[in-house]
Amino acid sequence: MQQVTERAQVLVREEIELAKTEITEKVQSMGKGAGIGAAAGVFAIFGLSIMIQGFAWLAWWALPTGNSLTFFWGFFVVAAILFILGGIAGLLAARFFKRGSPPKPDMAIEEAQRIRETVQGD
Repeated sequence: MQQVTERAQVLVREEIELAKTEITEKVQSMGKGAGIGAAAGVFAIFGLSIMIQGFAWLAWWALPTGNSLTFFWGFFVVAAILFILGGIAGLLAARFFKRGSPPKPDMAIEEAQRIRETVQGD
């Protein structure tokens, strides 16, 4: 009887460790998603800023007082690159959030249910 009690205690400790590991893994994944999501936001803000500057240069160029230099296209190219990088970062952030959400120990719960069924069956 004492061996059964000791083994049950070891089993419970191992299940607790499994739950801790699972939750840590999911929280880390969500943290990565948040970090990459923040990067996506930064890229989008800078892209919007450069695009607004590009429109400002375009408006200046279109005015009758402007000259024929078309250097504003550089602003649009940089804005497009930043929007692309922001989109990629946003997709990666969404994947990390989906992988880590919700942060509950699924494997530990399944294992605990199997152990309970085994113990109750015997």
